[in-house]
Amino acid sequence: MSVVDLQIITPEWPAPPGVRAAFTLRTGGVSVAPYDSLNVGARIGDSPEAVAENRRRVREKLRLPAEPVWLEQVHGVGVVELGAAGTGDRSPTGDASVARGAGQVCAIRVADCMPVLFAARDGSVVGAAHAGWRGLAGGVLEATMGRLGVPATELMAWMGPAIGPKHFEVGEDVRAAFMSTDAGAAAAFAANERGRWQCDLYALARRRLRALGVSGIYGGGWCTFAEAGRFFSYRRDGQCGRMVALIWIDPTPAEPIDTRVKMSGFA
Repeated sequence: MSVVDLQIITPEWPAPPGVRAAFTLRTGGVSVAPYDSLNVGARIGDSPEAVAENRRRVREKLRLPAEPVWLEQVHGVGVVELGAAGTGDRSPTGDASVARGAGQVCAIRVADCMPVLFAARDGSVVGAAHAGWRGLAGGVLEATMGRLGVPATELMAWMGPAIGPKHFEVGEDVRAAFMSTDAGAAAAFAANERGRWQCDLYALARRRLRALGVSGIYGGGWCTFAEAGRFFSYRRDGQCGRMVALIWIDPTPAEPIDTRVKMSGFA
């Protein structure tokens, strides 16, 4: 496939001028099965050369101002401030990042977990969080907002593609992790006939964001498991590639990038 085949989802949210964001689909790259084809995840079994070429294609398609900072994600709540003193490592450990000013690109790799992107309404700071169930329960959204340093009323958030509740079956331990601090989280879990629970990550994230005071919440409604032609899904396939959610402040906001892909049926 050539670079023209590379498609992305552009968040539909009222981001301020200069704030750019995108979510890659699985098509348009060079990786072979089971990582076919636009895998941007390193050290998961794919050819390093293929990953490098896929990342180059993403940079070219989106006209990124810099190489994204590819975090070493560990399902925790650590937040990396890009460009800050002591963060010169291009693969720092963390599950969220924030960027102030133009030229730094936040990146979160996923294959069922939810990426949550943040932007200040005045365009001064952006951030991205890796919000699978462990991160959500542990407080990664709260930690990210704390590092953004902007009042919740001045933030907007976008929830990117994740596994949907129909396919995300979890045990009592997952439900208990949320219920221990928020009894109302029970509404995000539906009992199934196997004595387990169907978990709605989108509902859990919305609940936490609203509790923090964020009213501008967008996205949601996808299911990475159900859409094999568009999305990688670890729960569906086991060995598979990774997609990436990106957000940055463009140094040339007067030149918008037309990368929108209309995804019918999605919120």
